[in-house]
Amino acid sequence: MAIGRTADPRPAIDAALARCLVDTQFPQWAELPLELLDPAGSDHVIYRLGKDLSVRLPRHAGAIRQAVKEFEWLPRLAPHLPLAIPVPVGVGEPDFDYPWPWAVSRWLDGEVATAEALADSSRAAVQLAEFLTALQEIVPEEFPVEDAREDLTGRPLADRDRATRAAIGEVDGTFDTAAMTALWDAALSAPGWDRPPVWFHGDFHTGNLLTVDGRLSAVIDFGGLGIGDPACDLTIAFTLMSAGSRAAFRAALGVDDATWTLGRGWALATGLNAYTSYAAVNPRVAAQTTRQITAALIG
Repeated sequence: MAIGRTADPRPAIDAALARCLVDTQFPQWAELPLELLDPAGSDHVIYRLGKDLSVRLPRHAGAIRQAVKEFEWLPRLAPHLPLAIPVPVGVGEPDFDYPWPWAVSRWLDGEVATAEALADSSRAAVQLAEFLTALQEIVPEEFPVEDAREDLTGRPLADRDRATRAAIGEVDGTFDTAAMTALWDAALSAPGWDRPPVWFHGDFHTGNLLTVDGRLSAVIDFGGLGIGDPACDLTIAFTLMSAGSRAAFRAALGVDDATWTLGRGWALATGLNAYTSYAAVNPRVAAQTTRQITAALIG
């Protein structure tokens, strides 16, 4: 039974809360130690639970559907994919003034991928193309998605038009606003996906890739998972890769000009959103998003 819920959109999350949630809802893991993963992502507070599990608690309302979505779909997708992905083992319920579903998943070893390590690796670029190809080749109709289709429907790029144009104006003097406007106009004018809908990751960037011994090992964070136009997943080409590895990635994936332009638009829009939100307070994000925006403009 829930003791209460907070109206605060950013509930307080600490180790005591995580301990109470695990111990009451998953008593089989009550003896396992909790260790905060720091830094974690912007969407979740993450604790390692023992050696083999992780606890992910959404920080804000925009991430509250991820636990249920991943629990439902990732076990079905994982056997078809060439890189490891999270294996959810349980979904927790709101309790102790924490208002949202949360997740327990198998721990995936690895370090977050960096452009410094992998930007020039054509091998890594081809691996990522192979991962996306495998994901897109999983036929959505083989899954009973009728009731879940709304949750798997991604937003079109055009939905970002107002915010992206505002962000372009906001960074005038830092980036080439004329070039950004030209790219944005071209992306919105590019022909849309006219083939059968396919699976996409939805948040395919450097921070959601893990490496072991310098090699790609896993793809994580499937909160944006959906079915439709896969152009959004091309963002990885502009967050991780150099010009040479980006060319290898595009060739291996077989991306046409229209889809590539849409991918550049996604990279520009998401890069600008992160830059205007975090660059002033986070030098790491400032450097990463500057690289992403610049690469999108180069193409």
